[in-house]
Amino acid sequence: MFSKRNLTVAGIIVMVVISITGLSVSGRRGYAFYGSGIAMVFAAPFQEITSRSLRFARDMWKHYFYLVSVSETNDALIRSLNDALEKSNRCKEIELSNFRLRSLLNFRRTVDVRVLAAEVISKDPSPWFKSIVIDKGKSDGLTKGMPVVVPQGIVGLIADVSYRYSTVLLIVDQNSAVDSLIQRTRARGILKGDGTACLFKYVLRKHDIKEGDTVISSGLDGVFPKGLVLGRVMEIIRSNSGIFQEVSVIPSVDFENLEELLVVVNVPRYTEKYDPAVSSQ
Repeated sequence: MFSKRNLTVAGIIVMVVISITGLSVSGRRGYAFYGSGIAMVFAAPFQEITSRSLRFARDMWKHYFYLVSVSETNDALIRSLNDALEKSNRCKEIELSNFRLRSLLNFRRTVDVRVLAAEVISKDPSPWFKSIVIDKGKSDGLTKGMPVVVPQGIVGLIADVSYRYSTVLLIVDQNSAVDSLIQRTRARGILKGDGTACLFKYVLRKHDIKEGDTVISSGLDGVFPKGLVLGRVMEIIRSNSGIFQEVSVIPSVDFENLEELLVVVNVPRYTEKYDPAVSSQ
């Protein structure tokens, strides 16, 4: 009725049960069970497998919770680090902004004109025009032709105005022209934009101009206040013929990094300064 295989399995199970029972009884009563040696041979492998399985399950369970805890801690640390980096970046931006605004404030105290602070909100992407848009317009009292400056020098002038915004034509634009002087020798010319830099044109060949000379506004065009920096001489071109020399000028303003600037709202006019009717009053 029973196969040899079934009998063998049943015998092993019986021996294991007897051995475990005998070990338990001998352990409690303090003497050895007579079949403990034989039973140990059969029971030891099963006990070892059982013990290892239990230890493995225990360690896996323990490590799982440990890894879950470590993962949660790691996520919390990453979030804290990102928050700290974001705060650090905001503090850095505030520090840089405060530095620029302090420079503008100090510059306002040195010029004898009334100015209005504005912020650059966009730049013209066109390669043919060099202009920017600022966040001030007619509602702030701005009109066309008002000059725009920064502590480093002249930026340009307002070319178009809407109710809340204005377009500033930069001095490097090909349509820009500023009556200028070489600060060292007072040689006069017109500073015109060429798209990337400026050319100091219509200056007589007899005038002494050297590389590194500073170019400033003359104030004679009635647009820009006198004495504001425009740039420095980079190269001098003297042809064999003609009465003029052509001078390349590097603007003093970094137009790629403009963020805040000042609009001059009351440029002193020479016609007003020397008006006889005003002088007689």
